[in-house]
Amino acid sequence: MITGAEGDGPLGRGRADDATRDGGTEQDHPARKQGVGRITWVLAGLTVLVLLLSVPRSLRDAFDRGGFYLFSRAFLEDLPKRLVGPGRFRFVLQPLVATFLGIRGGLADARAGRPPYLLGLATDRERRGALAREGLATVANLLLMGIFLDSVFQWLILGASYPGAALVVGPVLITLPYAVARALSNRAAGMRAPR
Repeated sequence: MITGAEGDGPLGRGRADDATRDGGTEQDHPARKQGVGRITWVLAGLTVLVLLLSVPRSLRDAFDRGGFYLFSRAFLEDLPKRLVGPGRFRFVLQPLVATFLGIRGGLADARAGRPPYLLGLATDRERRGALAREGLATVANLLLMGIFLDSVFQWLILGASYPGAALVVGPVLITLPYAVARALSNRAAGMRAPR
């Protein structure tokens, strides 16, 4: 039985049980193989470094502005600048990669007989934590890269980097396409499967 970080409660219905139910072992499950690799640690370090370097200027700007950039009109006015300046290709590439990863995860969910991802997150109390961890493990590097790139491109486009905005814009480009693609591909695969 699996408890704690590996499972979801006393029933042990976590990722490892899904792997063994499908005929594999706990070590065969893709989420088990991913782990936190060297690239993830490097990306996390770079992202934290860039965000920390952004803090003094953003705090000074918040003091001068009388509020944080993320909650200001300037944030909404600057969003179109991100679509036409350097780095605009990431607004296409990041959602595409997240969509690909979501489709791959949704097809694996369908083969394992699991419900669509968003439905599982919303309704399955026992597996909610495992589903969220599995989704995060799948897109962790993509999320870190999104936050890092948003912060860097803010400097290039706006002349300053605002950590709050980077922590919102980067993940939105990834989590929404991933979750929707995973849920829809599971549903589509389930509709095609013979009954």
